[in-house]
Amino acid sequence: MSILTRFADKLIGDKRRWRAYKARTRQLPDSYRAAVEAFERYLMVFGPSDGASVASMFEDLVDLFEQSAAAGTPVRAVVGEDPLEFVETFLRNYPEGWTSKERQRLVRAIDRAAGDRTSTDEGDLR
Repeated sequence: MSILTRFADKLIGDKRRWRAYKARTRQLPDSYRAAVEAFERYLMVFGPSDGASVASMFEDLVDLFEQSAAAGTPVRAVVGEDPLEFVETFLRNYPEGWTSKERQRLVRAIDRAAGDRTSTDEGDLR
């Protein structure tokens, strides 16, 4: 069992959902499977942090690629020319993960340090 799989098992909790997702991923044609696995690595870091959201997100991802493979839609037509834009747009459909929260926290802290404090920041002194 890979480190990524062990991490996902801990993160997701419901191992049956994770195993079902992985089984579906293995059934994809090679290029689609490679794309899903690449997005999976990225989403493990930047995606939501609660297990239910993670499981739903991966199930939605494999749904998209299963449908695309069945329709014969090439991977590039699915994700476009910019895979980061695709995955960031995809991520917007799910609760924020810890990295997104930390990015926002950093921006607020720098805004305060630079004297660019807004009324929405007044109560947030962290």
